[in-house]
Amino acid sequence: MLNAALWGLIQGLTEFLPVSSSGHLVLVPAIFGFDEPGLAASVMLHLGTLVAVVAYYRRDLLRLLHLRTDPGARRILWLLAVGTVPAAIIGLALAGPIEAVFQEPWLVAVALMVTGLVLLFGMLVGRGVRLLPEGRWTDALVVGLAQAFALLPGISRSGMTITAGMAQGFTRVEAARYAFLLSIPAIAGAALLDGIDLARQGGFSWDLLVGMAVAAVVGYLAIAGLLRVLTRVGLLPFAVYCLAAGATAYFLV
Repeated sequence: MLNAALWGLIQGLTEFLPVSSSGHLVLVPAIFGFDEPGLAASVMLHLGTLVAVVAYYRRDLLRLLHLRTDPGARRILWLLAVGTVPAAIIGLALAGPIEAVFQEPWLVAVALMVTGLVLLFGMLVGRGVRLLPEGRWTDALVVGLAQAFALLPGISRSGMTITAGMAQGFTRVEAARYAFLLSIPAIAGAALLDGIDLARQGGFSWDLLVGMAVAAVVGYLAIAGLLRVLTRVGLLPFAVYCLAAGATAYFLV
C-alpha cells in the first residue's frame, strides 16, 4: 500500500507539473532501485490523474454540453479535436521506437534536459493576450504536435503544450487551460489501452486504489499550484528543476 501511495504521489505531481511524469517513472526506479509500476498500477495512476483534471476543469467540460447554443464551446471542442489528432497518429505509428526509449534511462535523462530548455524558451514567449475561444485550427495543430513530441519519456506533455500555447499568443493561464483540457483525451486513451491489456493479463490488487486516490488528490493540487506559479513567476522554476534533475540522473544511471 505504501508503494502504491508513493507512485500516486509521483504521478500526481509530475503528470501536471511540467517535469514529465513518464520520465520520473523511468528515472526514479533506475536511480533508487525501485520496481517500476506494473500495468495495473499504470492504469490506476492514469485514472487518478484523469479524475483530478476532470474535477478541476469540470466547468469547462460542462460548458461543452451546450454546443448548440454556445459558440465558444463549439470552438473549444474543435480545438480539442484537432489538437488530439497528431499525438494519436504519431503514437500509433511510432509505438515501438517510443517504447524502446523507456528502456534507456540515460536517453530519458537527456530528454528531461531538453524539456528544461523548452521551458526556458517558454519564458521568452509567455506574454500573450489571447483567450482560448479565440483559438484557430493552426493553434491547435501546433499545440497538438507539441503534445505528440511529449510521447517520449522525459519530455513533459504539460511543458510542451503550455509553451506551444504561449508561443501562439495565449496567456499563460489560457495556455495551461488548453494544455490540461487537451490532456483529458490523452490520459483517458492511455488508461483505456492499458486497461485492455490489464483485462487480458490480470494482476489488479485493491491497494492500487490508494495509489489512484493519492494521484487524484495530489494531481488536483498540482494543477492549482502550477497555475499560481505560472501567474507569478512563469516556467523558470520548472526549467531549472528539469535541467538539474536531468543532468544529475544522466550521471547516476
